[in-house]
Amino acid sequence: MEADDVHARSCVKSRRELQAVRTPASCPNGHDAKVEPTAKMGQVGVAMWSRLLILALLVLPGPALAGAKERVAALAPSGLVLVLDAEGNELIAQNADEPFVPASVAKIVTAWLAMEVLGADHRFKTRFYLDDNRVLYVRGGGDPFLISEELALLAPQLVAAIGKEPITGIVLDAGYYPSDLRIPGIEATGEAYDALNTALAVNFNTIHAVRRGKTVRSAEKQTPITPLAISQFRARGPNGRGRISLAQEDPAVSVQYAGELIAAFIERAGGSVTGEISTGSVPEGLEPSYVHEQSRDLSEILTQLLLGSNNYIANQVFLEIGAHRLGGPVSLEKSLQAAHEVLALHRLDGDIYLEEGSGISRGNQFTARGLATLLDEFAPHAELLRGRRGGTKYKTGTFSGVRTLAGYAKTFRHGQVRFVISLRGNTGKLRYRLLRAIEAGL
Repeated sequence: MEADDVHARSCVKSRRELQAVRTPASCPNGHDAKVEPTAKMGQVGVAMWSRLLILALLVLPGPALAGAKERVAALAPSGLVLVLDAEGNELIAQNADEPFVPASVAKIVTAWLAMEVLGADHRFKTRFYLDDNRVLYVRGGGDPFLISEELALLAPQLVAAIGKEPITGIVLDAGYYPSDLRIPGIEATGEAYDALNTALAVNFNTIHAVRRGKTVRSAEKQTPITPLAISQFRARGPNGRGRISLAQEDPAVSVQYAGELIAAFIERAGGSVTGEISTGSVPEGLEPSYVHEQSRDLSEILTQLLLGSNNYIANQVFLEIGAHRLGGPVSLEKSLQAAHEVLALHRLDGDIYLEEGSGISRGNQFTARGLATLLDEFAPHAELLRGRRGGTKYKTGTFSGVRTLAGYAKTFRHGQVRFVISLRGNTGKLRYRLLRAIEAGL
């Protein structure tokens, strides 16, 4: 195609040169010059116009558009497929009026809401307080990325701020989140995707370990094993390597694990903890001794969220949206209200219905046109999405009976287009075949 295009342009140039030969200005002595057309010139002209005609037929949108629609219909006649160009023209609209369950495609909406409300530079904070008896109080701020690597950065700065004298106790304050918080769709299982959301948690509220009989060790070099991690993994972990979420039934377990891991990193940094780890509240009037800002800003967290499709991170971010917009402490109701308000400002409140921010709830309901409009709003942040060769960027959604895909596809004739795909059943590969049909056919 590109070679034909270059050839056609060279033919146009030859035509102009031939025309210039026929003009008076082309004659050096200023007299008219009569050039008799030769058979060869006639052949060049016919060849040139033939190629131009072929090229015009190739770039005409009508046949290509019809072909793409037919290909999509042949692949998935009952599937929902909507494709819009940069001006909002619908290039493909198949079953596009049916509402659908977005699954993890809902994380695009959460990411957009977070950028709108919190801003790309937002950083989660965890506060540390030290009283006169050297009891350390830790107030969680809902940091979704308080992982071992972050604690390794945090601990030396904390020890530098409070000194190396022994800490006589650690009190963990998770009051920023309600103790009875439950996210629709999150179930009381040991699966990592069902991890409990809480104000103070480490390593996505999961334990990654290796069990051989009753012996349990950490599966990560960067993560010390703690007494609670050993007991939890003995009770609920698989034999061999695995990752479990901490118990939904008792949120205090996850907070206790956070305290144990913080204590372990304090000791690695040259401090010491001699007292017990317990839960409680920071005394009124006590000022922070150290405030740790997450090393990753929101845009970096959202990149990891959209890449790994982590439900825990998604709802930690979603819960912060409500607290930031309407004031703390956190509640799911505040976040749903904040989401509704922002969506309403963009006239999307009738098209995007959320029960939570990760997509794990089947109660989430979108319209294809609503999501396509939101993708237009999210376009300045499209680099946060997973990409593939050629410039296409997308987010997947998957659970039993639901396969979704949405984002931005690069096409030959229409440039970047927005697309939404929703399929019933468990045919995950079909959505990618539809995407390839969109890329190649438009």
